[in-house]
Amino acid sequence: KKTEQELKDEEMELFTKYYMEWKGGKKSDNVSYANIPRFYYRLPAEDEVLLQKLREESRAVFLQRKSRELLDNEELQNLWFLLDKHQTSPMIGEEAMINYENFLKVGEKAGPKCKQFFTAKIFAKLLHNDPYGRISIMQFFNYVMRKG
Repeated sequence: KKTEQELKDEEMELFTKYYMEWKGGKKSDNVSYANIPRFYYRLPAEDEVLLQKLREESRAVFLQRKSRELLDNEELQNLWFLLDKHQTSPMIGEEAMINYENFLKVGEKAGPKCKQFFTAKIFAKLLHNDPYGRISIMQFFNYVMRKG
């Protein structure tokens, strides 16, 4: 049988073990922790010139890639022309409308940069109480200009 001191020592040992695991002092054996990506990197200090240059260059490359994804003026004009050409009658007042079938046709012709905008989800998002199941061409074009 254990003495009172041995029980207190064992209790303290277990408390320390569990506390350190909870606090993060000891790495857990759980493998899922190894899969969590690091999401914070400190900014380089003023004397870390190479790290500062690397950060500037990576930011510039990122911005260039994002800017290549944007539609230029010619591509926007082409998109507007295609949308106007494939509008579905009747018009609601002065507003041109397009149904889903023609929407998909325009998506095929518009080019690879525009492909991301021609999804069922976006069509459904812009669909508002039209008895013929159409969306406004102007609303869609404005959506593309805001998001693209």
